[in-house]
Amino acid sequence: MRILKTEMIEHKVVDKYICDRCGTVIDDDMELQESYSIHLFGGYSSVFGDGSVVECDLCQHCLKILIGDFCRIRDDIFPEED
Repeated sequence: MRILKTEMIEHKVVDKYICDRCGTVIDDDMELQESYSIHLFGGYSSVFGDGSVVECDLCQHCLKILIGDFCRIRDDIFPEED
């Protein structure tokens, strides 16, 4: 037999972002869904430094400015195999 109890669990959630490029405060629910956080560790001989932590929060507009010319934008989720 299982005996259940109710617990209150607190956890942190993102309330807003501040774009590290343009400084825009993003607190609108729709814009929050389209903001991007980059978090990575520099590997051996990384340009960022061996073992360093690299973080960046960007609004969708700045991300497009920064990588728009280099990224591939597709509307097919499951592309046909060539």
